[in-house]
Amino acid sequence: MNTFTTLAQSGGGNPAQTFIMFGILFVVMWVVMIRPQQKRQKELKAKQDSLKAGDKVITIGGMHATVNSVSDSTVSLRIADNTFVKYDRSAIATVVTKKDDK
Repeated sequence: MNTFTTLAQSGGGNPAQTFIMFGILFVVMWVVMIRPQQKRQKELKAKQDSLKAGDKVITIGGMHATVNSVSDSTVSLRIADNTFVKYDRSAIATVVTKKDDK
């Protein structure tokens, strides 16, 4: 009798081992995928909350602008001379710093 036949007849492995393997797989997925994304979202939210006039930003649509004024939920952006648009704070994807600008 070969090994394959013996394993097929035995009915599989221990259910506890299966649950442990799924648990380990979940922990690895959380550490590799979910946790870094949560960290990035938290950092972006902090940047959006700390916006002030004069900051250079990039919107989620890719528009580069300068913050003109900030209210509770919206931001007024200057995109050209005497041209202003109003966006939600959540539409700000990146706050450009001096080292990013170079």
